[in-house]
Amino acid sequence: MITNLALVRLLHLVSPSLPIGSFTYSQGIEWAVEAAWIKNPHDLRAWLESQLHSGMIYLDVPILQRLYHSLGADDIIVAGAWITVLLASRETYELQLEEKNRGRALSDLLIALDIPRAATWKPLIAQSQAAGFALAALHWNIPVEQAAYGYVWSWLENLVLSAVKIIPLGQTQGQKLLEQLSPLVAEVVEQGLQVADEDIGAASFALAIASSRHESQYTRLFRS
Repeated sequence: MITNLALVRLLHLVSPSLPIGSFTYSQGIEWAVEAAWIKNPHDLRAWLESQLHSGMIYLDVPILQRLYHSLGADDIIVAGAWITVLLASRETYELQLEEKNRGRALSDLLIALDIPRAATWKPLIAQSQAAGFALAALHWNIPVEQAAYGYVWSWLENLVLSAVKIIPLGQTQGQKLLEQLSPLVAEVVEQGLQVADEDIGAASFALAIASSRHESQYTRLFRS
């Protein structure tokens, strides 16, 4: 069970105001809008649902779980191996760079917050946002299941907020979409935590194309 303080810490960790640059990335959505792949809330919902049922279930959630347990056991060798798998599974240079940039920013924040081992393990956790997220969850006594809920929700909220600016959508439409997709978060976490080691891995051809094309898009609001 999550304690009241741990719940508050989780809300802190997933807040859009956390200074790790989440709001500066669109993960290919900006190019997908430019190419008319995403034109309205229906298209955006299909785009996000596809990623929830692929990358989130079979890559992000199970690796977050393994990072949580390996860091909790002080096993940085195993943690490093899973970070390598995660980075190798980011299908474009842009997506790899986002993972590393957010990891570096989060590691600096955890050091500033005096999270034990954050400074010692900085070379490791600075490679991946998921690693820093797992370390913070451990320190704040957030159970792994609840940490996974926060991780998935944070990803979903950031991309919807990005799409609100790009498509553009109204704020109310964005909130409606979050309300519609919220039930999937529980499904994603439940299934993702059951994925075996040999089944970890996911690919999204549309995401890879959109992200790689975004790297050279003529005008961009979001980082590449």
